[in-house]
Amino acid sequence: MGEFDKTLGTLLIGIFFNTYLYGLVTYQFAAYCRSNFNDPLHVRAMVWSLFILDTFHSGSVIYMAWSYTVTNYDNPAALAVAEWPYTFTPIGTAASALVTQLFLGYRIWRLSGSDILFATVILLAIPSFALGMACGIKAWIIQVLSELSQLNNLVTAWLAMQVSIDIFITVTLTIIFTRSKTGYHKTDTVLNRLIRGAIQTGLFAGIFSLGDLISFLVLPTTNLYGMFAIPIGRIYTNTLFDTLLTREELKSQMAGTYERKSGNDINWAHSTTARDVSNIQLEVPKETPTNAIQLEVHTTVLTERSSFDGDGKTMAL
Repeated sequence: MGEFDKTLGTLLIGIFFNTYLYGLVTYQFAAYCRSNFNDPLHVRAMVWSLFILDTFHSGSVIYMAWSYTVTNYDNPAALAVAEWPYTFTPIGTAASALVTQLFLGYRIWRLSGSDILFATVILLAIPSFALGMACGIKAWIIQVLSELSQLNNLVTAWLAMQVSIDIFITVTLTIIFTRSKTGYHKTDTVLNRLIRGAIQTGLFAGIFSLGDLISFLVLPTTNLYGMFAIPIGRIYTNTLFDTLLTREELKSQMAGTYERKSGNDINWAHSTTARDVSNIQLEVPKETPTNAIQLEVHTTVLTERSSFDGDGKTMAL
């Protein structure tokens, strides 16, 4: 292996992968801007703020790569000092994680109606954000890479809490969607897509967070942890943007008419306006079990809530 494989090499891999993810985020952002979703101001502001943050961070780490490989090409000692984009990484990651986790926590509340679940997400997300900010600020002050081991306890607490909340959100969403299944092909197809998205929500962010934590504790003299740490913010943004964009796909899956093979027809009546799916209704025969699903598709977020009209006739979709 070369002299700088474990320092500069691993860092460049993280920057390359981050740039790839930023390309996906840019595509998603452009797709969102072209979409017909009539989201409220706070949702649009959230999308713009995350894209601006990702643009700033991705541009700054490219500058860092230039500084290490071009400006300081003949100065290997520069690798011992953390450039400011490196120490900014925990701050940017913590901000992206907070926005995404609160959005998904709000989604859990809309789906379940449980104030306790939403409060749990908030109580985990805000301290996690504070720990991430503290890691970034202290790393900014220390700067010398060999001395960053002083942050071991702080980094461990931050990343452990971040992984915990990602797992909590993933498990909660998966349980909600699984319990909402009805046996009807169209609704179950949509719910299976939502379950897959919920699992992806915590899986990739959790893998990179654990990789960051383990490499930071076990190999503190290398930049291996940077390979995991730099892209985490893009993973959170990608998760949130994907959640917003899949609404169009799910609306198209829910449109049309479906005939139940057991004999009863289920009529899908929907608004003629593609943008407005809040008026979609599902007419169900009276003998339909009362644990059938109420699937609400809002212009702000796709939600599902298990409830049933007391007359046994109509469910809002």
